[in-house]
Amino acid sequence: MGKSARPQVVYIVEDDDDVRGGFSRLVRSAGLEARPYESAERFLDEVVDGERACILLDITMPLLTGIQVQERLNERRIALPVITISARDDDETRKLARELGARLFLRKPVDDQALLDAIQWVTSAA
Repeated sequence: MGKSARPQVVYIVEDDDDVRGGFSRLVRSAGLEARPYESAERFLDEVVDGERACILLDITMPLLTGIQVQERLNERRIALPVITISARDDDETRKLARELGARLFLRKPVDDQALLDAIQWVTSAA
């Protein structure tokens, strides 16, 4: 990852404590700033557009799904790059996530290096 005055921010929206904690540790180990959220609602209350950031977004969550979060981000014109992550891997879900602007769709469990590469790719393409 490139060096900058301030670390790259990675919003992690994942309802599973263990997965969220693992993603957070991985992101921090790469010198990035992890901002973990256990709920989509809290994330939507706090997300800031315009900073050097990306979003790791679980698709299957209670109350608001990852798809619904993407719809709300689009409504608010928040254009941060999104990497969707899900144990659910079907063509319809992938297609909908892409149509809503997700840059990548990764299937759980996600390889650590593949995730770090994905973060680097979406933030350099932004």
